[in-house]
Amino acid sequence: MSTTTTPPDDAAVDRKKQRPIDPEIGYRPGPLGRLGVWVTHHTRMTAVVWLLVIVGLGAFAPKVEAELSGAGWQADGSESVAVRELAQEHFGGNASSAIQVVVHSTDGPVTEGAGKDVLARATAILEDDNRIATVVQPQPGATLSQDGTTAVLLAGAGADPNDMVRAADDLKGPLQDLSADGIQVNPTGASLLWSDFNEANLNAMMKSEMFSWPVTLAILVLAFGALVAAGLPLILTLAGLVASAGSLVLINQLVPVSIWAMNFAMMFALALGIDYALFLVVRFRAARMGHHESPRQAIAETMDTAGKAVLLSGATVLISLSAVMLVPSPSFRSMAGGIMLSVIFVLAATLTLLPLVLHKLDQRINKLALPWVHTGEHRSPKFEAWGERLWKRPVAFGLAALVVLLALAAPIIGLKTAMPSIKVLPEDASARVGYDLVQQNFGEGAPGALQVVADPADAEKTYDALTSDPGIAAAMPAMPAPDDSEHVLIQAVPTVDPSDPQLGETVDRLRAELPDSAIVGGAAVENLDLKSQLDESTPLVIGVILGLGFLLLLVALRAPLIALLGTLASLLSTAAAFGVARLVFQEGYGSGLLGFEHQGFLDAWAPVFFFAMIFAIAMDYTVFLLASAKEHFEHSGDPKDAMVGSIAHSGRVIFAAGAVMVAVFFTFALSGPLPPKEMGVVLGVAVLLDAFLVRLVLLPVMLRLTGRAAWWVPRWLTRVLPDIRFSHG
Repeated sequence: MSTTTTPPDDAAVDRKKQRPIDPEIGYRPGPLGRLGVWVTHHTRMTAVVWLLVIVGLGAFAPKVEAELSGAGWQADGSESVAVRELAQEHFGGNASSAIQVVVHSTDGPVTEGAGKDVLARATAILEDDNRIATVVQPQPGATLSQDGTTAVLLAGAGADPNDMVRAADDLKGPLQDLSADGIQVNPTGASLLWSDFNEANLNAMMKSEMFSWPVTLAILVLAFGALVAAGLPLILTLAGLVASAGSLVLINQLVPVSIWAMNFAMMFALALGIDYALFLVVRFRAARMGHHESPRQAIAETMDTAGKAVLLSGATVLISLSAVMLVPSPSFRSMAGGIMLSVIFVLAATLTLLPLVLHKLDQRINKLALPWVHTGEHRSPKFEAWGERLWKRPVAFGLAALVVLLALAAPIIGLKTAMPSIKVLPEDASARVGYDLVQQNFGEGAPGALQVVADPADAEKTYDALTSDPGIAAAMPAMPAPDDSEHVLIQAVPTVDPSDPQLGETVDRLRAELPDSAIVGGAAVENLDLKSQLDESTPLVIGVILGLGFLLLLVALRAPLIALLGTLASLLSTAAAFGVARLVFQEGYGSGLLGFEHQGFLDAWAPVFFFAMIFAIAMDYTVFLLASAKEHFEHSGDPKDAMVGSIAHSGRVIFAAGAVMVAVFFTFALSGPLPPKEMGVVLGVAVLLDAFLVRLVLLPVMLRLTGRAAWWVPRWLTRVLPDIRFSHG
């Protein structure tokens, strides 16, 4: 097979000589270099456009908390979603999204005296809300406990699940305020669960942001050595975040967007925005203060090298997250879309607004510098020495890193997943208190009652099958649809808690044994169906992410071997992060330190969603390192220069960016409900391992061991792939 290698310097120079030379720059910049120079010539236009974007979209940003929805955690097209829609349409809103108001009396029967008055006032509050369809009073034997001390008002869903979560937001305060001496009122149910969880999650996110920003600024000051330079990434990130928040509010007018989209976007925009700005600012300072280039020359060089790497990195992130769209669930698609939107805004700001700011600030970027800062130092002597050490002893360092990663990844073999249980809520949350009261007074499985919709002709067979099943504690008689439609609804109470794995076995058995017209749903079953959909979609999503990630690296580097090794290396840090996640969240190691009640499993949405996020971040560092290595190889054709030079030039940036991301993610692990803790620990561990073991040890070792073969490319492939170069001048 014929091969080609990167052309030597003289060929590259000849090719550039054929282009028109920009007299101001001294050579013909590439597309991104020309963009950067154009921005410096059109500062007013660029500034006005960004001002309009930030102010225009920022006007909507404060509405993000109130406007975005909290539901959407469902498997579209599933049997349980069909049951919910039928129950809402034909049974007065008695669906999984209905609100249950638990009224408990410690002074005798709840339907008498003060309890009776509270029930009446709660009914009035519910009936005044147009999102509530019908209010069903407590029924003996069903929603009134045997001792008469606990009753449940059922507020039927008169709107879609997203609006029912908003209704829960609005109603839970007035309903809880009805509590008095001897009477306790706690709304619960799926809509309240999401309302309480979203509230706790948002508070945790805001608290984490408050911690992470000062820590981030401190790390950036140490990395840049100057306060002004350190503040640029934060300002840039804030601009992208405000614009993406306003955009999500507008998109929500057309398609429901989960509040989680904004929560994740906040975290991801902060981490990636700092990464991108860090890479560009370091390169600009080196060109301006180290090489003594003119401001526009420095901008052109920065954009043609670091800017190109940032663009490819952003494309990798977008590709990884777009694969999550393959999961047919509104919440997943809106979360992925929200993060992608924030990345697009941050990327746009990095490639247009940041060059403008750098050009305007110029030497003032080093204002308030630390006394030991070296403003023009782009090539780090310490990281160069580390690269030399790796070059001399690649096997020893490579094996050590590999052993650590494999040891941490080993526990992934026993990883279990399930949908979140009630334990994700604080113990004093209304939904959890009401849940516990229902469980204590109506049975272990009462909070997860099944809903079965069937044809009237199959009502008796369906009821008999339910009552004879060992997983069902009790079933209500079939209820004909009030609107005379051809449906009956049977509610059944399982014998186990809704988060118990045995419930899944019961549902599978019932679906196999019930008459053909009978379909099984309920809030707990919707969770089971979503988990099944996630289990089915995860291999496809992972495969697509790996395939597209490899193709993008191949296009960017024109080097099949190192593109493949770089992609596979990302799997090691991901597997190790999930291995640690099993020990922490499934087995409970460190739960006391982190302050959470472990569920005995990892939330089911974590593998697919976290994999996409981890892979996106890992490829971010891969692009930075390998783009630098390719730049050096294009100049010298020397594998050692490519390996050592890439570490010397990008190692400090990767180290600082990794430290920032770890700080950001671990602050999420220290506050709030369980899912943000999972996110913080899994992503924090993944970045820690990926930045410091994979990108600064294992990947350079791969470059060392493969030598020139790392950059080998078949001749036929060079005719197919675009000629993307990272060198300049």
